[in-house]
Parts: sequence; C-alpha cells; structure tokens
Amino acid sequence: MPAKQKQLVIWGAGGHASVVADIIRQGGTREIVGFVDDVTRGRRARTFLDVRVIQDRNQLAAVLRAGAREMIIAIGDCEARLQLAGEARRMGFRLGLAIHPRATVAPTARIGAGSVIAAGAVICPGVVIGRNVIINTCASVDHDCVIKDGAHICPGAHLAGGVTVGRGTWVGIGATVIDGVRIGKGSFIAAGGVVVKDVPDCAMAKGVPARVS
Repeated sequence: MPAKQKQLVIWGAGGHASVVADIIRQGGTREIVGFVDDVTRGRRARTFLDVRVIQDRNQLAAVLRAGAREMIIAIGDCEARLQLAGEARRMGFRLGLAIHPRATVAPTARIGAGSVIAAGAVICPGVVIGRNVIINTCASVDHDCVIKDGAHICPGAHLAGGVTVGRGTWVGIGATVIDGVRIGKGSFIAAGGVVVKDVPDCAMAKGVPARVS
C-alpha cells in the first residue's frame, strides 16, 4: 500500500503558483489541498489547477486542523512573499521547500525553508540560500554565493562565484553578475543587466555594464 502523501497549501493562485504546483506534483510525495487567493478582486473561479481556491485566509485555521501543515508562498513580489511567510508561520504552518527534479543542486548547498528551485536551475557547491527565495527557471548560482531571504533570481539569470544578494532583492531575467559582487537589500537588477560592481541597498541597476539610477 503506497504511503499517504503529506498535504500542502500554496499561497498564491497565479503564474508562479502554477510553477510551484508543477514542482510539487512532479515530486510525487505531497498533495496540494488548496491555493490561497484572498486579494484578487472579482475572482469567481473556485478552483485553480483542479484544486480549490481559499478566498478567505480565516479558513486556514480549519485547513491546518484538517492536517495540511505545510505551506509555500508562491508570489513573485519579494516583500509580499516575506510578509505572508511570516503570517503563515504565526498561524502554525511549516514552510515547505520545492526543488524541481530537473534542477541541479550540489550536496554542500544549503537552502532555507519556503524556497523554490525551478527546472533547469543550477546551485553550485558552498551556496547558501535563505528562506522564501526563488531561483527561477534555468538560473545559475555559482560556488559560495549567498542569497538572502526573499530574493528572486529570475529565469536565465547567472551569478558568478562569491556573489551576495541582499534580502528581498530582484535579479531580473537574463541578468549577469560577475564574481565577488555584493548587491544590497531591496534592490532591483533590470533584465539583461551586467553587474560588474557592488550595488547599494534599495537601488536600481540597469544596462551593460549596469549603472545605478
């Protein structure tokens, strides 16, 4: 008799949530029992990917009591993801981890709770990834990088060795960061940017080479 799957709730019901759901389903060990969406105005759909949508977060206490103790926050906005993760933990949920079976993760890499590693991503030796981080499709994080809580490394972005990415920072699609660079918290690296020197907190950097504006 096959082992009973653990129950999981995904907070979010949009494009990124569908990616997270695909990762979970391909893993085959957890059952998604609900998607949370209490912010989309006028939402009429009661299901998403054939699973019920929970439109009132007050219902989550009952979901928790029913046995779904694990949750992943599947929202692209970095600050919102961190805030909701904190709320989920206060409710009593445990933050889950989603790693696609076709991602490459070095055994010495450390990945925090709530993080999502998408298909084709490469995580090299010595990497430290915080909580609620997204390493998106075909992104690469080379040796000894440190990615702080809530950061998002977008599809096709590449970080060379020893890069530090601050809390809640967004590294845009196709961006490249050379080795040893430090990017501050709450910053935004535009799509296709090539970062060759440090970026301060709460800054935007764009272009080739990327310039802070």
